[in-house]
Amino acid sequence: MQTTQQNILNVTLLEPRQKHPAIFTHFDALQEGESLTIHNDHDPKPLYYQLLGERGNIFKWEYLEQGPEVWKVRITRNNTGEREETLGQIAAKDLRKAQIFKKYGLDFCCGGKKTVKQACADKGLDVTKIEQELQHADKYFSTRPLPYNDWSLDFLADYIVNTHHSYVKKSLPEIQGYAAKVAQVHGDKHPELLAIHQLVEEIKAELSAHMIKEENILFPYIKELVTSKNNAQTMHVAHFGTIQNPIAMMEMEHELVGKNLEEIRTLSNNYALPQDACASYSLLYRMLDEFEDDLHTHVHLENNILFPKALEFEKQLNNERA
Repeated sequence: MQTTQQNILNVTLLEPRQKHPAIFTHFDALQEGESLTIHNDHDPKPLYYQLLGERGNIFKWEYLEQGPEVWKVRITRNNTGEREETLGQIAAKDLRKAQIFKKYGLDFCCGGKKTVKQACADKGLDVTKIEQELQHADKYFSTRPLPYNDWSLDFLADYIVNTHHSYVKKSLPEIQGYAAKVAQVHGDKHPELLAIHQLVEEIKAELSAHMIKEENILFPYIKELVTSKNNAQTMHVAHFGTIQNPIAMMEMEHELVGKNLEEIRTLSNNYALPQDACASYSLLYRMLDEFEDDLHTHVHLENNILFPKALEFEKQLNNERA
């Protein structure tokens, strides 16, 4: 027999033409939450894509052993209604996994509503390889990130302002100055610098207005929600109606800035310096790279943690007061 009470299927004992049909038969017999472990003598990755194509996104795929002689994979059938987590949700639970998304150019902040499978498909990436790295993120990055997901909404809003808004306000004028200077000196030989300078100007204008709206309208309302809940106070009716309205605007503005930074990265060939780059040229690219990295975390905290929780918080509060 190729199967055991532990639901293991050793396909090395089967004829090649029997392997996939046998696996599908055993998978189809699984109840929700049950698993099938496959033993093989090579990577069964083609099976993953066949199973995904013919059965859909109704399973989890986990490598238990990866060769070179023995390969073991556990396939678990999802529970009904169980949704695959998005990039943003994964990063919200463990920001170390965001480092893997960054490594492969997967947008977990502005594009954080996609699943890993969707994001990998869009970029033509090997989803099984990335999912495997995500499973072992704690080994790649041992330092645990701050527990953003556990913080109260008012504390998180203050943290974003004091940490990320402060960084933007300090760094963007410096970047703006260097972008203008480098474009003026090197723009003739490197015309992409003229476009980068213009994009930096747009980013500064967009973020300056954006942060004012967050600090003066959205974040105070979020903090008022928390105070109202904690003190059993009546909320005033906001002029914007539900919090969904300003959040939708903030997310749209995040996306605009994200696209501008992505264009800068493309124009600069991932911040690759030419041979004639001066110290200011080098500093500009380093500052832009650091700024983009900080903005990814900044937008992630808002799009994937603060905003969804604020929406749910307002909904619960309205239901309690109804």
